[in-house]
Amino acid sequence: MAANGLCHDDLSGTRSAHNCSILNHNSFSMRIGLVTTVFWVIALLCVGVLAQASPPTTVERVDLQRYVGTWFEIAKIPNWFQRNCVANTSAHYSLRDDGRIEVVNRCEDNDGMIDAATGIARVVDPQSNAKLEVSFFKLFGLSLFWGDYWILDLGEQYDYVVVGTPSRKYGWILSRSRELKDATLQSIHTRLRSAGYDPDAFVMTPHTKR
Repeated sequence: MAANGLCHDDLSGTRSAHNCSILNHNSFSMRIGLVTTVFWVIALLCVGVLAQASPPTTVERVDLQRYVGTWFEIAKIPNWFQRNCVANTSAHYSLRDDGRIEVVNRCEDNDGMIDAATGIARVVDPQSNAKLEVSFFKLFGLSLFWGDYWILDLGEQYDYVVVGTPSRKYGWILSRSRELKDATLQSIHTRLRSAGYDPDAFVMTPHTKR
């Protein structure tokens, strides 16, 4: 028997050194192959983690004068703070004198009642105006608990917008109209994939009012 335990005597009680050498070589090759496979699996997983760790890229520039107004929610990644919204979700933005943006979100709940929330948005990247923060909570006149609002894609005519967050946990597709053409929606899905989002995670928002 070989010292490493990989070769054993055959029925005749003998095993050539050549055969043992072949077995040992094959075993060593298998070990090297396994180590190489494990290495590449770990490397690919690390690449995936790093890709997700990198925040999505925003648009280069947003004209806030053109951006404000009414937007209709076309789709969103389901979230806890919109859990009561089942249809006709919209957002209205208006510029304030202090440079911030007033936000009024509306939606229809299961009882057909209109649920509204008023908040405020502030620009955190004045070079692009594409990174904002929004707060819907006030205490003693101070806005608290700011959430990220990043503009990832924007139609040339400001007719649609894709809003996301650095973590990619939240996302919205908004439009100036209650419907988007299929071609436009497919283009948005392509942009979402390039930004590290899964378009299938977005749920379409029904609109019954015209």
